[in-house]
Amino acid sequence: MFANPRRVRHAQHCRRHLPGAHGAPYAPFNPYPEQAHLKILLVRVSSMGDVLHNMPIVDDLLRQFPQAQIDWVVEEAYVSLVRLHPGVRQIFPFALRRWRKSLRAAATRAEIGAFVKKLRAERYDLVLDTQGLLKTGLIMGLAQLATGGKKIGLANGTEGSGYEGVSRIFHDQSVPVDRCTHAVLRGRLVAAAAGGYVVDGPASFGLQAPQIQPDWRPAQPYVVFFHGTARASKKWAHANWVAIGQALAASGMPILLPWGNLAEKAEAVSLAAELPQARVLPALPMMEAVALAQGAALAIGVDTGLVHIAAAYERPTIEIYCDSPRWKTEGNWSDKIVNLGDAGRPATVAQVALAIRQLLSNQA
Repeated sequence: MFANPRRVRHAQHCRRHLPGAHGAPYAPFNPYPEQAHLKILLVRVSSMGDVLHNMPIVDDLLRQFPQAQIDWVVEEAYVSLVRLHPGVRQIFPFALRRWRKSLRAAATRAEIGAFVKKLRAERYDLVLDTQGLLKTGLIMGLAQLATGGKKIGLANGTEGSGYEGVSRIFHDQSVPVDRCTHAVLRGRLVAAAAGGYVVDGPASFGLQAPQIQPDWRPAQPYVVFFHGTARASKKWAHANWVAIGQALAASGMPILLPWGNLAEKAEAVSLAAELPQARVLPALPMMEAVALAQGAALAIGVDTGLVHIAAAYERPTIEIYCDSPRWKTEGNWSDKIVNLGDAGRPATVAQVALAIRQLLSNQA
């Protein structure tokens, strides 16, 4: 597999110029008292990893404004994920992926109308669009403001992001960010500019554990390999997974292998055939997949949503980057997270093995 030269150059540039994990590029002005009963709407509709990386905004806002009421518009597939944060009062399910398949159907039009009516029944002091797309701008445009309220979003995208500049027409204020700003910090800076405070600490995700006990969960501590990902170039080599699985045999922990489609299931079956302690899991609904990540004694995975969930819960996690820039999403909020590799420079087996020894020794 050959590295994409453009991705490598971007990763190298941003690694040299990467800003810190926290801090703001401006002197804030706070127009709100700490005890203000602010009503705040967050607009971040997809994807799973991006929705997850928006979570620290909730903790940030509630630290600054403990009486705030925070609502969220999110794609319906991720409602259960957002519901895990107790600081979110009301969730507006947005079903564009489903609606656009049947826009002419009366039932679909009625459902869209109900969404709009429910959203516009509220009046917000702050509406924050941290995605920066036309569709999220349109949602922001639909939201109603309280007297003196503001709509705030991104003034620009970061390297490789899907930012759409037309989204700015819905803003009262657009917040510029460095082109190499981490995915978590980007949203936190928008919220800080809106609320008039400085981002001054590591990200806190505030997620509760799913209240479920799946039948597949082992009684003993377990390792999970998040080996699947949507883009083939982001995968780690099969032989590498086998080598790491063999190195983990002495730990006595079972290795659980989730999958998201038939191709990933075939890969999991192939891995399990070479690793006696490995077990292929059944198809997992969203909350069982989250529980898998949240309960792991050790999570190892490529750049995908579920490995980022393990990192958000601050489980011992190794994130392996092969063809995506590490600076964009690496877990930089806990010493229980080890980030290895980068675009065009996948982690080696030796690097991952060393990280495993370090993380497991810290648990001993």
